[in-house]
Amino acid sequence: MVTTIKNNPLPDYIAMVVIFLMAVGTVFVFSAGANIGRELDLQRFYDFPGLRQILFFPLAVTVMYAVSCFNYRKFSLADGWLKSPAGFLLVLSLVLLIVVLFPQFGTEINRARRWLRISIGPVTISFQPSELAKWSIVFFLAAVCDKFGNSIRLYWKRFVPAFLVIALVAGLVITEDFGTAVFISLLGFLMLIISGAKLWHILTPLPFAAIAFCAALIRSPSRMQRIAAFLNPQKWADSAAYQANQSLIALGSGGLLGKGLGKGICKYGHLPEDTTDFIFAIIGEELGFVGTATVIGLFIVFVWLGILVVVRCRDRLGQLLAGGIVLTIAIQAALNIGVATVVLPTKGIPLPFVSAGGTSMLLCAAAVGVLLNIAKQTGIKNSAAENAENVQLKIEN
Repeated sequence: MVTTIKNNPLPDYIAMVVIFLMAVGTVFVFSAGANIGRELDLQRFYDFPGLRQILFFPLAVTVMYAVSCFNYRKFSLADGWLKSPAGFLLVLSLVLLIVVLFPQFGTEINRARRWLRISIGPVTISFQPSELAKWSIVFFLAAVCDKFGNSIRLYWKRFVPAFLVIALVAGLVITEDFGTAVFISLLGFLMLIISGAKLWHILTPLPFAAIAFCAALIRSPSRMQRIAAFLNPQKWADSAAYQANQSLIALGSGGLLGKGLGKGICKYGHLPEDTTDFIFAIIGEELGFVGTATVIGLFIVFVWLGILVVVRCRDRLGQLLAGGIVLTIAIQAALNIGVATVVLPTKGIPLPFVSAGGTSMLLCAAAVGVLLNIAKQTGIKNSAAENAENVQLKIEN
């Protein structure tokens, strides 16, 4: 149990920003989930994205505060690889990524087998292993780089094994989810960079990674169509570029103040994946530029507060974990918003805390819980140091 102090408001600010983002997401997932084809049936609430999100919201807040009481130093590998939650998460992720590839266990949705479905009575819960794999890479690399310190700069002894772990996870994910595999690879390399790995070490595997990703693109006609539609949207306006065009229509029709909460029309069958990948466009249509700017502003505030945690933390493990958590959420938000505004090719990357989906929301909430714990203990350490300095000054005077 971590003891908090009154003069450390940083954890409270971070929690407030995240809870506000979750609340915005819950409201707009409910709005985007409106369906004129059938009425809401509370007896089958789990079949409706909006009602599910209402359930996930308080659950995610509970998870966030529960994890914030867990000492982040437990992720250290000092006591052994098997005793650290970081190693356990990585092994669990690898097992689930393999299991989901088998038709007997994995469920195929939108021509991709990415989900495991667990039936609990009348309710079926879907779980996406790639979401867990993303966070397991961040936590595992933070623990490894903390354990080995500056020796992470040793190419064959430290860097290559870390790279092989990243390649293994990305290789398992890329078979069904190209975008998440690229995201995991990017996160892994960024974690190594902020851990102190040499730049030329990072550059050496890039040609091999580029070849692997190009091969994955060429082998998938749908992926090639998305790239072609991004480069020439007019030619693919009725097919591969349809979602992107509808997203721009939603954002553009919202204007400055939007059409009003619940008054958008693109959600009525015009914009596919409106509760997940393109929830940002629904916010833009109903709340206009003011709404989208507010969401972007909240993510900027979250990143700024996260950077403060990293700067104030004196523990290398805490710095790496906090930096990895902030990087993951910030980059994912930027990618989602980039797709919704057609700055990037269409890809299924959810907007953290906002998009529908229990796996993403709960895991992001758990990661923020770790960030809150780091922020709490950072405040304790800084206060103790300040008290020691004050005592020393009194003695000298």
